[in-house]
Amino acid sequence: MSEKKTLVFDTFKNKPVSRVPVGFWFHYTPNEILSAYDKPEMREQNISGHLHFVETFKPDFVKLMSDGYFFEPKTSSSLKAAKAAGDLYSLQPITDDDPWIVDQVSLVKTLTERFGSEVATFYNIFAPATAFKWAVAGQDKTLASFIKEDKAAVIHALSVIAENTSKVTRRVIQEGGADGIYLSVQTIQDASIGPELYAEVIAPAELTVLTAANAAGGKNILHVCGYEGARNNLSLFKNYPATAVNFASAVEGVPLSRGKEIFGGKAVIGGFSNTKSGILYSGTKEEVQAETKRLLSEAGRTGIILGADCTIPKDIDFARLDWVREAAK
Repeated sequence: MSEKKTLVFDTFKNKPVSRVPVGFWFHYTPNEILSAYDKPEMREQNISGHLHFVETFKPDFVKLMSDGYFFEPKTSSSLKAAKAAGDLYSLQPITDDDPWIVDQVSLVKTLTERFGSEVATFYNIFAPATAFKWAVAGQDKTLASFIKEDKAAVIHALSVIAENTSKVTRRVIQEGGADGIYLSVQTIQDASIGPELYAEVIAPAELTVLTAANAAGGKNILHVCGYEGARNNLSLFKNYPATAVNFASAVEGVPLSRGKEIFGGKAVIGGFSNTKSGILYSGTKEEVQAETKRLLSEAGRTGIILGADCTIPKDIDFARLDWVREAAK
């Protein structure tokens, strides 16, 4: 096993390491939310972006981005067309040979064949509830409304999405060569969906995907997403069976050390804000390296990977990421 893969996997196990790993990621296409089936050029943009990043920055590990394949097209269309919760009962799983599955496996294989032997790779997977929210016009509010109208219908829809997603998850690990997945979850941004409803309606589908990833032999990262300032009840995810956790430390105001406590001592990833107003993007070299040292002073050096709350801006200078890695040594 390569030195960098050993470094990351030992960190996941809370073993002492020679230096603290550093991991950052971003999207490689102009508009990642679009579909590669509408914009075929996205696939090559995604591949070339990964290769440029790996060759230029030489990261400690790579989050493989699913730009162009965020959400399964047929299911998304059905969700968009749903006028009432009862309409969700019509959703059915896709077949194993569906292009959405096959194309993602080949994408991952193309990337891991280029650099998967040198660095650990984790494929980006969105939780079923996130796929649901993005497909419907009102996002969180529409999902919350459907839950209140007929939660059994929502549970059915999420289970179908979870089945589709689990098929991708298993195959990108077993056939695509990814070391695991990076599963993005997020609390429903509606006060009416409290912890009990989340555990009953939303969590089972997320756990289905993680269970599939674990069964496939993956070392899997749970991402509790604070994108655009979304706040999360971290305790909802404390028992999720992930190998490591990336949470929005800056958004939540929760230091990495406290995150380790919440998640039962698991390795944690993050520390830096991912916005353009944050130190990582806008600070001087001295400020970035001072923040790096402050984070490690607070969190320690065991079971810690320095990164950001979420994806960082596409136009960031890679030298800034090197400043973090240099200071972390």
